[in-house]
Amino acid sequence: MANKSKEQGDAQDKMVRPKQAQDHQPGREFQMTPLPEWDVPDELKGARRLAGKVALITGGDSGIGRAVSVAFAREGAKVALVYLDEDRDAQETCALMEKEGAECEIFSGDVSEPAFCQSVVEKTVAKFGQLDVLVNNAAEQHPKDSIEGISPEQLQQTFAANVFSMFYLTKAALPYLEAQADSSIINTTSITAYRGSPGLLDYSASKGAIVSLTRSLSQSLVSKGIRVNAVAPGPIWTPLIPATFSEEKVATFGTDTPMGRAGQPWECATAFVFLASRESSYMTGQVIHINGGEIING
Repeated sequence: MANKSKEQGDAQDKMVRPKQAQDHQPGREFQMTPLPEWDVPDELKGARRLAGKVALITGGDSGIGRAVSVAFAREGAKVALVYLDEDRDAQETCALMEKEGAECEIFSGDVSEPAFCQSVVEKTVAKFGQLDVLVNNAAEQHPKDSIEGISPEQLQQTFAANVFSMFYLTKAALPYLEAQADSSIINTTSITAYRGSPGLLDYSASKGAIVSLTRSLSQSLVSKGIRVNAVAPGPIWTPLIPATFSEEKVATFGTDTPMGRAGQPWECATAFVFLASRESSYMTGQVIHINGGEIING
């Protein structure tokens, strides 16, 4: 057998998980190996910072959304979890929240549809009586080698799911957020909004739009007492990764960061708790970067 090339050897040395792929967006958590770590360490567990609050979290079934949902529940919030069609993941996340003594409700549907967004906000308020925190986290990505490979349909769907949904949900939630003291909107953007990604042109562009939306919306709503901030994750081990990339790329995902590894969902969730709580009461229009040490300007 021929000796491995240096490149093959380096790739093998960096392999941190089994090769794997999924053929469904945005991916299913229960099919991942190893499973993402959603639970924060014991020393960081809840201080009831969100007691009395109601949160609506999109993409809340798995990955970062699951970690945020459980972290919010542990901090005393009631949570409405929105997901596309990953029923098993959503039910498991709701069960995890209930173990924390929190009330939860799950809603399945497409956030790129304005009517669904309006409906899910109204159902959340009907169930819990109020809405204090909106977490716009749902997203999808479809890699292409060049711009020539991005069809009009893909471009429209990426922006509809990743950006338009935030407009629809914010518009629907606004009357209820205005009625609450210290309400907030938290958007999930990405490191790709700042450094780009040649194989994810439309996704990166959509995440850049989210940064601009966050900054502009924060100025629009500051007089209403609604804070708007964002979190920009780098490589985080979520179902979107095996549902997007090749088995080989999944196996070494995140090893090119200064920390040499992918982040875990719980390492993002703590930032969402901070932005939803009074601890961030003097912050709006800001982005928290959680990316394993890459320096990002902006």
